[in-house]
Amino acid sequence: MPNLSAELLPVVELKTGPLHTHTIIWMHGLGADGNDFVPIVNELKLPQDKQIKFIFPHAPERPVTINNGYVMRAWYDISNTNYEDELGIRNSQKAIDALIENEIQNGIASDNVLLAGFSQGGVMALQVGLRHKNPLGGIIALSCYLSLADTLLDEAVSVNATIPIYMSHGSQDSVIPILRAVTSKEKLLAANYPIEWHEYPMAHSVCMEEIEDISRWLLRFMK
Repeated sequence: MPNLSAELLPVVELKTGPLHTHTIIWMHGLGADGNDFVPIVNELKLPQDKQIKFIFPHAPERPVTINNGYVMRAWYDISNTNYEDELGIRNSQKAIDALIENEIQNGIASDNVLLAGFSQGGVMALQVGLRHKNPLGGIIALSCYLSLADTLLDEAVSVNATIPIYMSHGSQDSVIPILRAVTSKEKLLAANYPIEWHEYPMAHSVCMEEIEDISRWLLRFMK
């Protein structure tokens, strides 16, 4: 098997047990880094018998047009007129695919690998999870939208045609208006993906009720 370590994104890793059987790869939002969601491991309050490896990758650093070209961690570029930097999205997709492949090579069944993300990170969780060549365990897409939707039917893989998706959004989100997320949800439903949808009275953020709902959802799909 090839050694992918030299190609992998830098990450923060946490394990809830010495012999993990599941991996959750959790992508952060624009301008943050992998440390941003580390506290959620304890907040999820998952049972101690669930041995999970959490991987929080750091997105590459790049100039972001909407922020006057300031260099920050971002999965892809964003401008006022373009929320879908296809080249950036595709490159980040490959980088996240490599993290998944590394877990598989280390003995984790692909359907025990789940993808999660917030904002840009949620966009990437959907982008990768719907197109990955191996069956995955689920997708958690928080405060985000479906990218490159016009290519989905051509690029979606049959082994993930029924992948469970948890999707949620804040009704007061001014960064990514909820209508954009609802439209994305409807496109996924039209493609027959199983969606569990939640709305919360919050801005572009995460709330405790949402974390509790995610915890319940995870327990249903972790064998």
